[in-house]
Amino acid sequence: MSMIGLAADSAVAIAERRRNKPGRGVYSGRSRVALERNLMAFRSSNWIIVLSGFVEPLFYLMAFGFGIGQLIGGVTDGSGHPVSYAAFIAPALLATSAMNGAIYDSTWNVFFKMHFAKLYETMLATSLGPLDVAVGEISWALLRGLVYAIGFMAVMAPLGLIPSWWALLAIPGAVLIAFGFASFGMAITSYLKTFHQMNWINFFMLPMFLFSGTFYPLNIYPEWIQSVIQALPLWHAIQLERGFMLGNIDSSIGWHIAYFLVMIVAGLFFTTRRLTALFIK
Repeated sequence: MSMIGLAADSAVAIAERRRNKPGRGVYSGRSRVALERNLMAFRSSNWIIVLSGFVEPLFYLMAFGFGIGQLIGGVTDGSGHPVSYAAFIAPALLATSAMNGAIYDSTWNVFFKMHFAKLYETMLATSLGPLDVAVGEISWALLRGLVYAIGFMAVMAPLGLIPSWWALLAIPGAVLIAFGFASFGMAITSYLKTFHQMNWINFFMLPMFLFSGTFYPLNIYPEWIQSVIQALPLWHAIQLERGFMLGNIDSSIGWHIAYFLVMIVAGLFFTTRRLTALFIK
């Protein structure tokens, strides 16, 4: 039997399995195929670009935590317990690392695949649905965020920056953060059409990184600025990771987790809706 015949038989079998199932128009249960495509493409990609997302927060940790940190005292963990400045900023940099890994894959990579490689148009001409594509692309961003988180934790441990066993939860926390940013990032990117519009993402990311409590407590700002910052996703990510890393587990952890669950649901919904509108005729 020819390869074309095998492909046709496979497509028919998939269509039969999808018949009368809820959401059959947008999801075939084969999102792993999109993930496998990313894994295969990674083999021939420039690994230095991927490595840069892990190295950048390490540079910040060394320069600020162990450089400027030698000049800073009186830092507490949020519960009144004194900690080193390096231990204070390390969870924030872990959250930032998870965010960067997810955002870079779910924005610029998605933009290229959508508008230049025409990859999604090709995928959606097969048995894959829009939700398959969204979940597959976001899963790849999650995998990258997970690798960054494990690598960063492996560096922090010998430096004495992990004072609590609760810190083990920082790794699934980083995956949740990556999931939220990847879902929302892909949703936003699906509505952008030019490089100038894509630059809006960078314009938003840098100030969010600098002012979300990464390097100093939020209480140094006026109350109205604090309210604005507390609506930003990176602030929730930093508070979540700081709570896990420093062992400050309280009811606010649930609020931060809920924030990212809403991001995930909203991101998947709008991404699926946009891909359907663009490519499903």
